[in-house]
Amino acid sequence: MEEKKTLLIADDVMINRELLKDIFEDSYKILEASNGEEAIELLDEHRDEISLLFLDLVMPKKDGLEVMHHMSLNNMISTIPVIMITGEATVESDVRAYELGAADIIYKPFEPAVVIRRAKNIIELYEHRISIEHELEIRTQELIESKRKIEQSNIFLTNALSSVVEFRSQESGEHIQRVKNLTRIMLRHWRALFGENQFTDEQIELIVNASALHDVGKIAIPDSILLKPGRLTEEEYEEMKKHTVYGCQMLEHFKQEENEFYQYCYDICRYHHERYDGRGYPDKLTGDNIPVWAQVVSIVDVYDALVNKRVYKASFTIEETYRMIHRGECGTFSPKLLECFDDAKEEFTEATQI
Repeated sequence: MEEKKTLLIADDVMINRELLKDIFEDSYKILEASNGEEAIELLDEHRDEISLLFLDLVMPKKDGLEVMHHMSLNNMISTIPVIMITGEATVESDVRAYELGAADIIYKPFEPAVVIRRAKNIIELYEHRISIEHELEIRTQELIESKRKIEQSNIFLTNALSSVVEFRSQESGEHIQRVKNLTRIMLRHWRALFGENQFTDEQIELIVNASALHDVGKIAIPDSILLKPGRLTEEEYEEMKKHTVYGCQMLEHFKQEENEFYQYCYDICRYHHERYDGRGYPDKLTGDNIPVWAQVVSIVDVYDALVNKRVYKASFTIEETYRMIHRGECGTFSPKLLECFDDAKEEFTEATQI
C-alpha cells in the first residue's frame, strides 16, 4: 500500500486548520502549525516528507511571507509547493507571494471541492517536474561519465602512440612526460599573464595530453633517418620534417566531429615546428596564425631538447638554453611566448633538476 503524502497546514485560526484537515485527512498525513515560527520548525524537520503547504498570510510571530522567505533561502520552494490562503489579500501581498514562489492563492471563504482539485493538481505538477529534473540529473551524470570514459580512452591512446614513438626513436620515454609537465606550467603562466586567452583547468589538461602526440608522425619516418646518430643530409632533413604531416594523416583516422581534444592534437602535431617569423614548417605560418597551444609545445620541445643529452649533442645548461632561445638560435618565438617563458623560468628550473 502506497504511503500517504504529508500536508502542512499553517494557520493561526484553529477552525481554519480543522476545516482543511477534515477535507484532506483521509488521503494525506496532516501536520499543523499555529504560527509562522512553528511552520518553519516543521518545514525544517519534515522537508523531505511534505508534499504541499497550506499557508495563511496573516499569522503571529512570523507571517506567511516571512515563512516563504525562509523557504526560499533554504531551497524549499522548488520542492514544496505553497498554496497561500488568505482573507485579507491585497495586490501587493499577492504579487509578493508569487514573487517568493507561491504556486497558488486561495481566498477565504473557499469551496472544499475546488481546494481539493487545485491541491491535487499542484502536487502532481510538482512531482512530475521533480521527476523530470531527477531523470535529467541522471542523464547528465551518465553523459559526464561517458565523457570521462572517452577522455580516459583518449589519454590511453595518446600515451600508447607516444610510447611507440619513443621506443622507435630509442629514447628513454621521459621526453614526453617532461613535455607534458612543462606544457602545463607554460599554460598556467600564460593564463595568469594574458587575460585574452583564459584556459580553463579542463582545457589545460586536454592540451597537456595532446602534447604527447607532437612527434607521433615520426612513426612513419624510416629507421635510417630516425635513428641516424650523425647530422642528417638535406634530403634526409626534408623527409624528417614531414613527420608533422604524417602525424596529422594518422590522426585523421581518429577524428571525431567537433572534438576539442582532437583539434588540440591536430594543431600541436602539425604546427609545433612553425615559427613566429614564418620560417618554420610545414605551412610557414606567421605570428598568431599559429595556435597558442602549438606555440607553447614548440618552445617546450625546443627547451627540453637543449637541456637534455641526445645522441647527436651534449646537454646545455638552463642559462645557456634560455640565452639560445632568446637569441633566436632555435627559431623565432612570439614576444608573449618569451615573456611567459621567462615568467615560468623558476618552475622550469625546478622541473629540469628533478
